[in-house]
Amino acid sequence: MFSPIRSRVRTAAFALSAVAALALGTTATTGAAASPASAPASGPAPAKQGPTSVAYVEVNNNSMLNVGKYALADGGGNVFDIAVIFAANINYDTGTKAAYLYFNENVRRVLDNAATEIRPLQQKGIKVVLSVLGNHQGAGFANFPTLQAASAFAGQLSDTVAEYGLDGIDFDDEYAEYGRNGTGQPNDSSFVHLVTALRANMPDKIISLYNIGPAASRLSYGGVDLSSKFDYAWNPYYGSWQVPRIALPKSDLSPAAVEIGRTSQSTAADLARRTVSEGYGVYLTYNLDGADRSADVSAFTRQLYGSDAIRTP
Repeated sequence: MFSPIRSRVRTAAFALSAVAALALGTTATTGAAASPASAPASGPAPAKQGPTSVAYVEVNNNSMLNVGKYALADGGGNVFDIAVIFAANINYDTGTKAAYLYFNENVRRVLDNAATEIRPLQQKGIKVVLSVLGNHQGAGFANFPTLQAASAFAGQLSDTVAEYGLDGIDFDDEYAEYGRNGTGQPNDSSFVHLVTALRANMPDKIISLYNIGPAASRLSYGGVDLSSKFDYAWNPYYGSWQVPRIALPKSDLSPAAVEIGRTSQSTAADLARRTVSEGYGVYLTYNLDGADRSADVSAFTRQLYGSDAIRTP
């Protein structure tokens, strides 16, 4: 059992065009209720006009606390509204022939030290979500053989959210290697059963979709359309523009995706301008590290919020 150190360097397949920036409404992160009684409730997000900004953090290499170090120079609001712990895994037990939720030592460290790794972000008004990723073992979101199996895994996810005072779950259907260890191939019912059960378990938490893999193309089954059960969906190809094919309002979609430190500042700015001008409500970033990335971050905050970003060490 292992969790790979992940690199999401992708080739952009879409031409980018710079467009004039327009103002959006007030940022609002939907679907996230207060943390359980055992943990401090998330504080109110500072007032900020513009899209919701998301930061994935590779916790094998970097601290979640980096997300809380960036603020807008004009007004002082948080740059980032959602911090994603990347990543837990869906693993497969060949003895019981069942999928289970797995944390490598770095994810486990973050969760076990929630008081110092997660609560400080929540106290700033930043939602903290756990991403779940395949792990080369044949288990994935798209091949649960029965409703009962999907519901059991949904229970593991919602129990984790409750135990550690998280604000939700992010699905990333990569690296499952469907069929390995005698597992089944993707089927049409699996992801629908999984997300339906998870939403029933945690009606007021965030469920987001990293729009890739077999699960992302299987959002409807037996008269159930999953679209309304998600709070957000985003483009998985960094440095590009691609609208997720899911029936969510523009306010909950991020067609823009950038990798901080790898996507050029000019491209990040172009994607931010397009986000605003075309009326989308989310801007996705990946791989925020511990370096001073205020120049990279400012490239998109100027377009999204009309302000540079400043970093507090």
